[in-house]
Amino acid sequence: MIRRLALGAVLLTLWIGISGCSSKEGSKNPDAKTTGRPAVAVEVTKVGAIDLIEGIEVVGSLSPKFSADVKSEYAGIVTEVSVTEWVRVKKGTPLAKIDTREIETVLQKAKAAVEMAKANLLQAEVAGNRAEREYNRLIKLKEFGLVTQQNLDDGLTEKEAAAARIASAKAQLKASEEDLQQTQTRLSKTIIYSPIEGVVSFRGVNVGDLVGEMGSPKIMFKIIDTRILDLTVTVPSGEMGMVRVGQPLTFSTDAISGNHFTGKVMFINPMVNEADRSVKVVAEVENRSEQLKGGLFVKGRILTGKRAGILQVPRASLLTWDVAGKKGDLFVVNGGIAKRRTVQTGSVMGDFVEIRSGLAPDEQVVTRGGFNLKDGDRVDITQVNGG
Repeated sequence: MIRRLALGAVLLTLWIGISGCSSKEGSKNPDAKTTGRPAVAVEVTKVGAIDLIEGIEVVGSLSPKFSADVKSEYAGIVTEVSVTEWVRVKKGTPLAKIDTREIETVLQKAKAAVEMAKANLLQAEVAGNRAEREYNRLIKLKEFGLVTQQNLDDGLTEKEAAAARIASAKAQLKASEEDLQQTQTRLSKTIIYSPIEGVVSFRGVNVGDLVGEMGSPKIMFKIIDTRILDLTVTVPSGEMGMVRVGQPLTFSTDAISGNHFTGKVMFINPMVNEADRSVKVVAEVENRSEQLKGGLFVKGRILTGKRAGILQVPRASLLTWDVAGKKGDLFVVNGGIAKRRTVQTGSVMGDFVEIRSGLAPDEQVVTRGGFNLKDGDRVDITQVNGG
């Protein structure tokens, strides 16, 4: 009997010990039965409000606003070239000279013709003055009956003929002077001048080349002025209603990394491109430092307006994103629990997306570790960004 009581006491002691251990384990993890999953390590970002500058993303290329392809209006052989490529020139700087021997001979003949026409006019005027005096003398003599009416009529005819000869001499002088002026103009074209201030970007002529022949497309020089550039971009027709002349356009180019530049919308094409339903927009860019070059490809943004108090989240927080439908899903952390939520999206600002509805300021959204989460999971926040 005593042995049975002792064995019962031992068993009772073991049962109490096991029960106590089970109670301790349960008290250490009261949620073990409810979750069944360990907390997931995540990074979160507080939802913040900003002032949003709205815009349209564009791409395009730069080109000089002012440039000139210099050709010769006078046909001849090049005898002198004064500049080479990459040289800066001012308006009126001589670039090249063409052989003038033939035109100078024509010029001397034109000058001689003018002098001859002046002499002929002088002779005609002298004869006209003499005919005028003779006619006046005949009128006085007629009053005294010393000349006949026939003599008076002959004097009048001679006077009128002299006046006609003077008019003819004047016309001949004018024609000779115009020929001289035309020849001088042609001679002036034998020196090729820069029509604008800029840089010689191309030289396509050498001494001995024949230039200016009829129908020749030969370009002697190309002058570009890069102090003001045109930035030509295309805007989808669905967004063209937001574009206005005078709006700023900010852009950057891979050729000059880390720098941002600004232009101003100056022209909006009234026609839509039928191929891709886009509208061409041209912005003017000041480039006094000439850091930018014509032909560069750029990425930019036309700034169309500003809105205050806009909520935004990082793109990385969106689990799904229907860009066209403007909605997406993300995880919101509240009280250590992650809840999946659908939100309405808006404008895109680099690595951030506007949230139009579905979130409140200062809520926390998961930005890293969300791929391991399920709706209702507990989370262990390792880092909080924003705020």
